[in-house]
Amino acid sequence: MGPTAAGRERAISPTIIRCNCGHRITVKDVIQTGVYLSVLGPSFVYVRYRCGRCKRIGERLVQEERWDPSVLRPARRGMSDDELRRFVDMGDITPEEIIDFHYTLDRLGAETEEEARHA
Repeated sequence: MGPTAAGRERAISPTIIRCNCGHRITVKDVIQTGVYLSVLGPSFVYVRYRCGRCKRIGERLVQEERWDPSVLRPARRGMSDDELRRFVDMGDITPEEIIDFHYTLDRLGAETEEEARHA
């Protein structure tokens, strides 16, 4: 018999530690980590942190078998180095570009209203 959907989901998504305020805890927020070994039951990884958003001290216990130290690393940015370089080379958005964009949106809105009337 194959694994259940919940079992597959646990295997795919790593444990992410979040503060009660919802902020994701990263390595810069961690004060202390440790391991609680148990002979009879599962062992746990202890993570003590100070939230970067609300500044509260918190702690979490994560089963050692589900623990992955990479969960404390910040999430990767969504752009490759080439894309990032391309956006940096574009420079800041000018006021003229903002005005052009505004008028383009107005034209699109007018076209959509016109199409809706004829439909």
